[in-house]
Amino acid sequence: MPVDLRRVSRALISVSDKTHLVEFARALAAHGVELVSTGGTRKALAEAGLAVRDVADLTQFPEMMDGRLKTLHPKVHGGLLAIRENPQHEAAMLAHDIQPIDLLVVNLYPFESTLAQGARFEECVENIDIGGPAMIRAASKNHDDVAVVVDPEDYAALVEELEATGGATRLATRRRLAQKAFARTAAYDAAISNWLAQELGEASPPLRAFGGRLAEPMRYGENPHQSAGFYLTGEQRPGVTTARQLQGKQLSYNNVNDTDAAFECVAEFDPTRTAAAVIVKHANPCGVAEGATLAEAYAMALRCDPVSAFGGIVALNRRLDADAAREIVKIFTEVIIAPDADEEAIAVIGAKKNLRLLLTGGLPDARAAGLTYRSVSGGFLAQSRDNAVVDDMKLQIVTKRQPTSEELADLQFAFRVVKHVKSNAIVYAKNAATVGIGAGQMSRVDSSRIAAHKAQEAARAADLAASLTESLAKGAVVASDAFFPFADGLLAAAEAGATAVIQPGGSINDKDVIAAADAQDLAMVFTGVRHFRH
Repeated sequence: MPVDLRRVSRALISVSDKTHLVEFARALAAHGVELVSTGGTRKALAEAGLAVRDVADLTQFPEMMDGRLKTLHPKVHGGLLAIRENPQHEAAMLAHDIQPIDLLVVNLYPFESTLAQGARFEECVENIDIGGPAMIRAASKNHDDVAVVVDPEDYAALVEELEATGGATRLATRRRLAQKAFARTAAYDAAISNWLAQELGEASPPLRAFGGRLAEPMRYGENPHQSAGFYLTGEQRPGVTTARQLQGKQLSYNNVNDTDAAFECVAEFDPTRTAAAVIVKHANPCGVAEGATLAEAYAMALRCDPVSAFGGIVALNRRLDADAAREIVKIFTEVIIAPDADEEAIAVIGAKKNLRLLLTGGLPDARAAGLTYRSVSGGFLAQSRDNAVVDDMKLQIVTKRQPTSEELADLQFAFRVVKHVKSNAIVYAKNAATVGIGAGQMSRVDSSRIAAHKAQEAARAADLAASLTESLAKGAVVASDAFFPFADGLLAAAEAGATAVIQPGGSINDKDVIAAADAQDLAMVFTGVRHFRH
């Protein structure tokens, strides 16, 4: 049976992140723990006046090869792996002068941050830690006897335990630390292997791994009976994972998912060209608009579907100002996410104590490469991010009638939005604002009809409809995330009052769809790019 309390007599410390290092080492020394260390860590401890033994003195073997070889030695790994009270292990330790190591404190070379800084290939390679993960795994395997700490956040709790037990660690603590340590090396190796796959241009390597660091445990998942946690992969992409939350209660699982969807959508709109606002409900945009100001853009986005916007997420592509803030707080909103906010706007939002305000410091690059994941039973799907942007597409006008310049601008706007609507997706737009959105239907015709119905409801909500047949879709353009397999979806758009269509094209029935568009005097543009979002 494993022994519960194990006294810590010797600790090996080798860290790249020296946060709270000296205070922690002083606490260990106060309990009579012998400190053994390497390189920069040993120097930092010695300069702080602590007695510290060089690992080369322990191993009787010099550090070499620019520090690549220093801890990969039997006297280190034997001290970590030896099972206490095992006669054979004790005899081997005695025969080879191996001294037990009861506590390992290691955090790894900063590979992830080096990569995030855009370092050269060779520099990234030099920041791949070898000795650290090897020691961590050894200590973690032998957690019945050895404690391993890989995160400065765990220093304080361990010191408290040493004080409570007279200098010992508990088995439950050692097991908890071992689990975290194995997860740390797994996430570290995943980051390295995924980087190498990208460098090699391997879209689907034979083995794929990924890992994450817990940002916070969540109260529950999509539903109250589901547990959940919010993890960070380390990707330096501005958004909900990097945002600073200024106020409001903890984000829920659905809040995080919806806020990410909203911010990725608003990133399609260049803030140097125009202000843009996106309102999302259940991961689907329910209103998107551009304007001269954020307040104007938000008002137009809200007009698209004011009912669905209640309790939604608002994403902005510019610094939040007080005028926009005052408009947004007029209805109940769960989250506002923006690159920044001025002090007056922060004060306006501050009056709504449950409203979360997230500031990201920037917008994600809609063209940037990256990976997205989705779980399936027994596995997961990995794919490159949909970084196709309509501005880069070669648009092909396929109808007799050419779109006007105004229609063409709205067509491009609508195609930016439809990329972020769950498929089957239909978006009506006019004057750089959505006026009707149909999302997530099994039939594209149904999505067309729902979008047209939403446009009619929006007209009524805005008191713009003179009759039951009038709709904001009249004179609008329409975007489809995928081709129209038959003319019926396009005809539904024409019936709603659309004047121009943008779609990928590529159906075997394209000729019939084009002919139907010509018969309705519609202008139609093919992008050659599909935007399915499931």
